[in-house]
Amino acid sequence: MSAEATNERPSRRRRGPRIDLRRLGRAALGGSGARGRLPDALEHVAKAHRAHHPGADLDILRRAYLFAESSHRGQTRKSGGPFITHPLAVTLILAELGAETTTLTASLLHDTVEDTEVTLDQVGELFGAEVRFLVDGVTKLEKVDYGAAAEPETFRKMLVATGNDVRVMSIKLADRLHNMRTLGVMRPEKQARIAKVTRDVLIPLAERLGVQVLKAELEDLVFAILHPEEYAATRETVLAHADRPDPLQATAARVRAVLREAGVAAEVRVRPRHFVSVHRVRLKRGEVTGSDLGRLLVLVAEDADCYAVLGELHTCFTPYISEFKDFIAVPKFNLYQSLHTAIAGEAGQVAEVLIRTHRMHRVAEAGVIALGNPYAAGEDPDAADGERVDPTRPGWLSRLLEWQRSAPDPDTFWTSLRDELAQDREITVFRADGGTIGLPAGSSCVDAAYAQYGQGGHTCIGARVNGRLVALGTVLRDGDTLQLLMSPDTASGPSPGWREHARTPAARIAIGRWFATHPAPDPAADAGPVGAAPGPSQPPAVRPGPRDPAPAAREPVVVGCAEAGLADASVRLAGCCTPVPPDEVTGFAVRGGAVTVHRAECPAVARMTTAGRRRIAVRWRRPDGSGPGDFRVTLCAESFSRPHLLADLTEAIAAEGVAVISAAVEPPHEQRVRHTYTLQLPDAAHLPELMRAMRRVPGVYDVGRAGRPAATPL
Repeated sequence: MSAEATNERPSRRRRGPRIDLRRLGRAALGGSGARGRLPDALEHVAKAHRAHHPGADLDILRRAYLFAESSHRGQTRKSGGPFITHPLAVTLILAELGAETTTLTASLLHDTVEDTEVTLDQVGELFGAEVRFLVDGVTKLEKVDYGAAAEPETFRKMLVATGNDVRVMSIKLADRLHNMRTLGVMRPEKQARIAKVTRDVLIPLAERLGVQVLKAELEDLVFAILHPEEYAATRETVLAHADRPDPLQATAARVRAVLREAGVAAEVRVRPRHFVSVHRVRLKRGEVTGSDLGRLLVLVAEDADCYAVLGELHTCFTPYISEFKDFIAVPKFNLYQSLHTAIAGEAGQVAEVLIRTHRMHRVAEAGVIALGNPYAAGEDPDAADGERVDPTRPGWLSRLLEWQRSAPDPDTFWTSLRDELAQDREITVFRADGGTIGLPAGSSCVDAAYAQYGQGGHTCIGARVNGRLVALGTVLRDGDTLQLLMSPDTASGPSPGWREHARTPAARIAIGRWFATHPAPDPAADAGPVGAAPGPSQPPAVRPGPRDPAPAAREPVVVGCAEAGLADASVRLAGCCTPVPPDEVTGFAVRGGAVTVHRAECPAVARMTTAGRRRIAVRWRRPDGSGPGDFRVTLCAESFSRPHLLADLTEAIAAEGVAVISAAVEPPHEQRVRHTYTLQLPDAAHLPELMRAMRRVPGVYDVGRAGRPAATPL
């Protein structure tokens, strides 16, 4: 059963009249009344429901109550009262928050399939497919109350169930709230277990859904169970100020007068803080004053009025600019909108102020519950241009649904779920192609790669943020423009260092799965004979793969001179550009009767020509049978800095059968690094293939011929 105990635990903040369980029990046992008449036990629910939905049809609620009451008849709670009081109390909680009729109907029936002989098919036949779906979703969540071992898999099912309709989760939250209110008679260890699950998962879920009313009371109930000493101290602090003049009331009166004089129609209230909020203020400021026990709430009609109020407050009072936040222009991930500021109140005390419209206030209190039925077109009269926010698939919930399918085991899922829910803020990053990516605050470029490309994020080799190249570990900020640079090699994988940069479950799970299926090679397999270690200046040992003999058409060639009188001159290949066939080349006579050969586009050619040096015409010719020749070439690899890049590039070069004569690495600049290699090729015609192999190394975004002298060798 979902209702486990009976004793009511008092809470400081009462959001509405709680149902009288004794009176309700007598009404439930007294029968349903005349045919067609609303049962007495349902009057509280009907009154609360009509306050939000004046034209609601209560007949389906009447039928649902009668069906639930007859189904649960004979069942009692641990207090001895009728079990029907539990679904009635849960339904009242939702009705006070403004839930629509279908949600309330499902709430009345949410325990019938779990705790009675009623089947889902019967629920569907009597109340429709939508109510059946909601009851089925809530039924799948009931195992959460039965032992810690079942929790990870239960919440996995919860995500699947609520992925289609968050109203399932809303009913579950109201169900948990009522059970937490009636937790007092249970064993302390069981109270603590249920309170910890509520703290770790359900309270963050209430925050994500924007249901602040439920979240606040759940926080206080958990606080009292898990931290009784701090709870008692906070309660004493609140009671100590109860008989003193409230400085916020005086500040509220001044604010009303200022806004009235400015012609801004507004309602100004003093909004008490709940116990956990007071406790947090005490931890932050060290001492709690009367102004810290609440905040001013200013409600207006239009968005523009919010900024008008803000202007008047900052003009007529001393504002604390550091406390200003604009959640209207940039709403929170849970649809919350409001202006936050703080002003100097009576005696200089800080008075925090919330400014919002009446509609914003409804959403701030009840979150997605205030948005009504997500499938009822046009139900929200306040939505602009006939559109409404669809609460069935918030961005954070979509992310959870994506990675929960990839979580390899329940423990990984559970840990990742708690980490995801611990993120209390979301950012929006603009893609270079015009789209957007929603991410938890603190996410890096690695997280964005997996959010945008899924498993394809493995091939990300770099990123530009606001036009500048950055490391993949760079933390993104709200409003950044992001361009991800992807490798064309779909077989490439992530760097081990990405694990440190991945903050979202989707990225961590994807990276973990890749390394699980691509284990690192055993270093001993390539170590060679015992005692044969590479020297300190040598690159890591690699095994070049076997290569087929080069065909005759690709025999190496040597350089000869066509210039009369210099046919037998010694020839040198310029080190600045290291020409190889079939490069277009030119030569210059140097001292000693030698000829230096440069690539035609080498910058040195223009300098020497300008200086008056005479060109010598040279050309390539085929070998004369004296044996194979070797050709040296200098290549520059432009890449993003990452661990083991030098080793990976050297291995790719060796796998092509090419010898490394020297290698140099310039210091990284803006997360970019240049590797310069002087290589000896047995076949110059193999150069394009070698360059392609180097470009396939993860992190490398360009490989080209050197146009200047090589750096100092390592």
